Amino acid sequence: MFKRYRVVIALLLFFAGMLNYLDRAALSVMAPLVKQDLHINDAQMGILFSCFFIGYCAFCFIGGWCADRFGPRRVYTWAATIWSLFCGATALVTGFAHLLIVRMLFGVGEGPMGTTTNKSIANWFPKQEVGRAVGFTNAGQPLGAAIAAPIVGLVGWHFGWRIAFVVIALLGFIWVGCWLLLFRDKPEQHPRVSQEESDYIARNRPASLKSAASPQQDPHSLWRYVFSLPVLGVASAFFCFNYIQFFFLSWLPSYLTDFQHLDIKSMSIIGVLPWLGATVGFLGGGMVSDMLYRRTRNFLLSRKLVIFVGLAVAAVCVMLTAWSSNVVSAVTLITLASVFAYMTPQACWSLLQDIVPPGRIGTAGGFVHLLANLAGILSPGITGFLIQYGGGYHTAFVLASLLALAGMLLLAVLVREKGVASLRALATE
Repeated sequence: MFKRYRVVIALLLFFAGMLNYLDRAALSVMAPLVKQDLHINDAQMGILFSCFFIGYCAFCFIGGWCADRFGPRRVYTWAATIWSLFCGATALVTGFAHLLIVRMLFGVGEGPMGTTTNKSIANWFPKQEVGRAVGFTNAGQPLGAAIAAPIVGLVGWHFGWRIAFVVIALLGFIWVGCWLLLFRDKPEQHPRVSQEESDYIARNRPASLKSAASPQQDPHSLWRYVFSLPVLGVASAFFCFNYIQFFFLSWLPSYLTDFQHLDIKSMSIIGVLPWLGATVGFLGGGMVSDMLYRRTRNFLLSRKLVIFVGLAVAAVCVMLTAWSSNVVSAVTLITLASVFAYMTPQACWSLLQDIVPPGRIGTAGGFVHLLANLAGILSPGITGFLIQYGGGYHTAFVLASLLALAGMLLLAVLVREKGVASLRALATE
């Protein structure tokens, strides 16, 4: 028996996020070599980055619904298997059209990750640990992007970009085996979890949420929850964060090589820094939001403050990067923007757990993730066309900054105590 087996669960989810972002960042890191080998221009590369999110967005929602209905263990098993398979299949592409199809199917596999992770945390962690749990598990995502630069970059440099995709696909299959061995949908179903830990988690489930109603038992339509103003407000803030995230994730390596004139080896090293900053933001944001909750006893206020500060500082830093004239100042500003921007997503996830009843958290989370990840379709594609035809990186940075400010405004207008209270009342009817 383990006194805190939920630590094992957190580590599994941490490594899932790391592999997920290592996989999806690989094409960004290899973009200079892929463009040269397959004769792809910047506008086409933007389309390739964006098409990933067509399959991804659809399966954010579908994956969340499946996590509620079939449990996160089965959903994550299938999702990670599919994304690893198509990550490896990237090594076989011969041109733009072929790569377009593979990237869309790759996105289908990765779509359920965020909502299934959130469902797993809702099942496995008490309310007072949610911020840290979400922060820690999601910290694996930017860390995956960070190690993608040196690992994928150097493997691609020495052995070719195709081999890099094969290597990280194998890592995904190894994780699936560990997940099946070590994870169960709820603590009470796991033979290695003590009765004491199981009871403690059950007494302190996150959010609204002491309702035990299943989706089948809840008399209210799921659309009553997902189209509510508080849920849409969380989705709006998440969307604006994601626009910055996918701008960096898709185009930072090309920005460093094409605009700042670094070679691939130098980019592979320097490109780590913003993602290490993002990892600090994920961890720090979770701890700060939990600390604010302990002091204020106001879950809504503590999460909203973290999102406000994170988006505000990120907006300023991204705007200043537009006028940065050298690589040192640019990377410093982007790293600082990453630290604060990445404080926001775990606050969004944990805020959602306090708004929506547990029987709907997977589906509502999937809907929020779908709306938020529309930024994944828009951000890389818009950036590619701005670079190719519309003012270059300067315009792209300004647009990302303005959207961060818009996210703050929408959160303030849509997520209010009165609206949240009405949703909580639904859960107890």
